[in-house]
Amino acid sequence: MASSSVVTRSLTTQRDALSSRSQNRSVLRARVVPARRGSLAMSRTTKCVMEVPQKASDVKRGEWSPSSWTKYEAKQQPNWPSKEHLETVLEEIERYPPLVFAGEARNLRAKLAQVAMGDGFVLQGGDCAESFAEFKADNIRDTFRVILQMSAVLMYGAGVPVVKIGRMAGQFAKPRSTDTETIDGVELPSYRGDNVNGDAFTAAARTPDPSRLIRSYNQSAATLNLLRGFSMGGYASLERIQEWNLDFVKEDSEQGKKFLDLAQQLDEAILFMRACGIKEDNPITKSTEFFTSHESLLLHYEQALTRVDSTSDKWYGCSAHLLWIGERTRQLDCAHIEYMRGIENPIGIKISDKCDPSELIELIETINPKNTAGKIMIIVRMGAEKLRVHLPKLIQAVQESGKIVVWQCDPMHANTVKAQSGYKTRQFDRIRDELRAFFDVHEEMGSHAGGVHLEMTGQNVTECVGGEVEVQDADLPLRYHTHCDPRLNASQSLELAFLIADRLRKNRKMKELM
Repeated sequence: MASSSVVTRSLTTQRDALSSRSQNRSVLRARVVPARRGSLAMSRTTKCVMEVPQKASDVKRGEWSPSSWTKYEAKQQPNWPSKEHLETVLEEIERYPPLVFAGEARNLRAKLAQVAMGDGFVLQGGDCAESFAEFKADNIRDTFRVILQMSAVLMYGAGVPVVKIGRMAGQFAKPRSTDTETIDGVELPSYRGDNVNGDAFTAAARTPDPSRLIRSYNQSAATLNLLRGFSMGGYASLERIQEWNLDFVKEDSEQGKKFLDLAQQLDEAILFMRACGIKEDNPITKSTEFFTSHESLLLHYEQALTRVDSTSDKWYGCSAHLLWIGERTRQLDCAHIEYMRGIENPIGIKISDKCDPSELIELIETINPKNTAGKIMIIVRMGAEKLRVHLPKLIQAVQESGKIVVWQCDPMHANTVKAQSGYKTRQFDRIRDELRAFFDVHEEMGSHAGGVHLEMTGQNVTECVGGEVEVQDADLPLRYHTHCDPRLNASQSLELAFLIADRLRKNRKMKELM
């Protein structure tokens, strides 16, 4: 219990500081970035290993700069065929405007600080990997709309603030198990995402092409422009909630009926607010805040979009509001940790059952040495059974150390299987079970289950089996569109949102009785 009081006091101090700072307007200016020449040869998958966890004290770190990561071995980097071509592309991207701004990242960090204190819930979702072929305004709108629907379910159904974060506007690159793939005796580079190479199994498509980085930047900028328009231009108004229902979430389905009922209740609540004097143009009901995120995988690209904020003289990664480190790149003695420790953005750290409690504390201390509230989000991906065994020890270590984090559940990545039809899929029941285990463990440990991280889409896909819509193995070929891993469709996503809302409501009522 002593550690709990330490966390509470620290959070209160951090909250006050963050609240005042987040009001400041920020301007990002370009600063000459230390030369990356000579570092490009280090771009292959390297010798960093997970079996022997390093301690932060064992890693000798010098002064940080956007390019200091090049002194460390970098995992999951493409083998670019032309270093000169890559250099030319990166120099061009360095001249481009930032995709996001420091003030926006600070605003997100302040909101995550509130979640870390138990006040709120993070809803993070979007494509496994964005693609050039699926880049359409309707697809962006539909995914945004599903996230709005889910947040409405959580806010109204459970009575908690929801921080909305999309895996959008930059989630292209994917880590791979091997550098190459062999089919029928032909060996080619692995597909690493549309910002690196193509997924067609041909030598031309699979050759990494730096020009794709520029195309991914432009697509990210256009996606962000549309998301900002949707968020602030009236589309996200709660008064439009009746119009958010997607055509394929039928009103006669269980999820359709539930959402229609919730929408009607919200309409009545808005009428009550009007009667109380809240005007129609109040931003509370007319707009919403929406943030973007992606896995920070391609470090040359991230470096090219790293900017210094003129109001604070601190560095920000300006490719997204929140960046996360994957399970395969979170080694303490490798390049991704070095890059992340120097930027002020909120940082996610994905962990599996392989993560040792002491290793987790070292990771947190390295990236967030000042224990700033809202800086760290721990994204747990283990599977229900392993989560019940391993997560309590990790939570206990964080509690005893006084570290301030947001705990988030990724119930997708540990539940991928191969269906009888040969398609890679995920079972809705196992996704649901891992979420239940996540909430159960936090309830037992007295900690806050702070969020969910989903691979999902607004399209009517048949990629994950199960759920109230009863997608079967035989249905997978009908609308299997993913370029990488299987995603929940809108109906399955809404079903999860109602389940989470029920659990959050239960937790809130229990706290009120204490």
